[in-house]
Amino acid sequence: MGGIADLGGQEGWGAVDPPPAEEPVFAERWEGRAFALTAFTMGRISGRNLDAFRHSLDRLAPAAYFDDGYYGRWLNAAELMLTESGILAEGAVNARARRLRGERAEEPPAPEPRKPDYAPTAPGSLREVPGAPRFAVGARVRAVDAASEFTRLPAYTRGRTGTVERVQPAHLLPDTHALFRGENPQHVYSVRFDSRELWGPEAEPFQLTVELYDSYLEPAS
Repeated sequence: MGGIADLGGQEGWGAVDPPPAEEPVFAERWEGRAFALTAFTMGRISGRNLDAFRHSLDRLAPAAYFDDGYYGRWLNAAELMLTESGILAEGAVNARARRLRGERAEEPPAPEPRKPDYAPTAPGSLREVPGAPRFAVGARVRAVDAASEFTRLPAYTRGRTGTVERVQPAHLLPDTHALFRGENPQHVYSVRFDSRELWGPEAEPFQLTVELYDSYLEPAS
């Protein structure tokens, strides 16, 4: 099922403002520190991977995702990864923040570490897959409409029909990789959808291309 980050195609979020002409990489100093801390936490400290980080973002409460800004949600996801790996006790960060404000707060005892017993088979995310791709360029395909614990299949594409535009290199599957259930590498396809197929006949006409994993697709009847 889609997590809180699956916002594509949703209405009610207001206009998209263009970025400023001279936008800094980090608007404030703490954002750079949040970036570095989260990247370090992801692999070295918590034993998690990029897809597990995305899964952590997807499971944040609405306030933790929306109210603290982009790098604020990174920090909240890093805290979740650390608590799930037993590096931090749940509530430890709040206790430390309260003490910094001069309040009395007892930090919970440190838990036993429980980092995932998992190692990638190769660097990066690209993998070799035996056999030819299931779909060729020009094939009509439908995105499946099935729930899963974690997926990168956008909600607005589910059950919708498109055309394979390009066959991309094979890639490990985030759905299983995020949960440490294997890499499950698959072919990836660039699928072109008509906007009216996705959002109805009243939608502004345009073509949208989405990269989708093999298991996200079925032949269109």
